[in-house]
Amino acid sequence: MNSDRFHPEGTLNIREILSLAPVVPVLTVTDLATAVPLARALAAGGLRVLEITLRTPVALAAIEAMRKAVPDAVVGVGTLTRAVDFAAADRAGAQFGVTPGLTPELAAASRGARFPLLPGVMTPTELITARTAGFNVLKLFPAQQAGGLGMLQALGAPFPDVLFCPTGGITRATAADYLALPNVACVGGSWVAPKTMLDIGDWAGIEALARDAAALPRRFAAAGPA
Repeated sequence: MNSDRFHPEGTLNIREILSLAPVVPVLTVTDLATAVPLARALAAGGLRVLEITLRTPVALAAIEAMRKAVPDAVVGVGTLTRAVDFAAADRAGAQFGVTPGLTPELAAASRGARFPLLPGVMTPTELITARTAGFNVLKLFPAQQAGGLGMLQALGAPFPDVLFCPTGGITRATAADYLALPNVACVGGSWVAPKTMLDIGDWAGIEALARDAAALPRRFAAAGPA
């Protein structure tokens, strides 16, 4: 089964979205005024796929603002933990969704959403459950605590049809090792938009970090196994 079947015709599926850049910035927007310049800086640096976490009151408004102002970006919503979150994300214009885990309720809600889902898993049992629900492109989360590189290598043999976006504890120093694995499409990380730069509006600095991240080599190819 393939999670790509759960999105409407004409939108990018999750595999296509993850193929756009080796790093997906995981962003927590606390000040709505920073949303658009942040998205512009990251996209200008080559990181077009942005995950906005639902951890602040302005997260949905930030998604809507980014979608309108930066059409080249693919803006998704992260930290979907309740079925009701999907409808709110839909209204904000989210182009993909990310969950830290997967429940039957979340899987059902994803089927009614207009965007594809990247569900999170941490164990082989959770992986099998997600695959049975129709998802074979998954987020390993939290990646570092779940076993990191060793876990992904161990999962590769019994689950050759599953592709991952590991997120959680990944840094610029470790990203290349993850991207060298054949079952890793990209990595999620927050180092490309550090709080110190956000606080002072250092958009040029963030663009430079994005450009460096976008140049990271990866083994995954968009035309890989479906």
